[in-house]
Amino acid sequence: MNNPRLSGILPQLSLLVASLLWASSFIALKLAFVHYHPMVVIAGRMVVGSLCFLFLPQVFRGVKILKTDIRPLALMVLVEPCLYFIFEAKALGLTTASQAGMITALCPLMVSFAAFFLLGERLTHRNIVGMVISVVGACWLSIAGQASATATAPNPALGNFFEFLAMVCAAGYGILLKQLTNRGYNPLFLTALQAFAGSIFFLPALFFPSTVMPTTIEPVSALAVLYLGSVVTLGAYGCYSFGVSRIPAGQASSFINLIPVFTLIMGMAILNETLNAWQYLACILVFGGIFLSQHRGRKPVVASVVK
Repeated sequence: MNNPRLSGILPQLSLLVASLLWASSFIALKLAFVHYHPMVVIAGRMVVGSLCFLFLPQVFRGVKILKTDIRPLALMVLVEPCLYFIFEAKALGLTTASQAGMITALCPLMVSFAAFFLLGERLTHRNIVGMVISVVGACWLSIAGQASATATAPNPALGNFFEFLAMVCAAGYGILLKQLTNRGYNPLFLTALQAFAGSIFFLPALFFPSTVMPTTIEPVSALAVLYLGSVVTLGAYGCYSFGVSRIPAGQASSFINLIPVFTLIMGMAILNETLNAWQYLACILVFGGIFLSQHRGRKPVVASVVK
């Protein structure tokens, strides 16, 4: 890129956009679930994403899959979107959104320390402090909104366990994504692979007896599915993959804590939800922690790479 300054901040901008789009997906999911069964929405999202990539043949040009990379590629698509969406759906049906949000806040730390031990990525003390601050802010954000939570929680302990499993999948996805982009794979190709694998994985669910198939086309819900499959799948996963390919996986994962912040802001603007004073302070804490975690100090903490 001709502009070195823009090139330097482009990964962070990409991760910021990814977090914004992922946050918007919660609003779109709420609109889609009004009329359509969750399995219909997820399968439809994957199919729309796959169809979009069919119109982008340049994504597949020059791609050479090495035999040694088949296993990590298969593991990547298995943990996300396949297992991740299953665990996430299970969790949200059993626990409250606030408790799930607290578990979600563990993901950046899980990715950072996994990258530290498995990839040998460097961590400065300032990086660690920044990530901890952003996690505290995300937890505070969830706790502050607990009084207004309306979601039912028939089995919070089991639901929180499923959410933890979803975060394990997300952390594994972040590490595998970093390994594959380091090996030269195009981030958009990896995103396309996720969409195709997700379609193959979730389409059979449409034939399950428990899946209620739609009988009419509801414009708002249908547009929400199209948005999830095109804008979110291509944009969010594409931007996140690009960002992870340019900066350490641990630093990139810090942006995940922006998702609940952006979701609350969008909820205020689109769904007329409100924030209290404590939630505003928590948002500031999340942004401050992310800013701090992006600093690269002179005295890094280094771990040996596990082969």
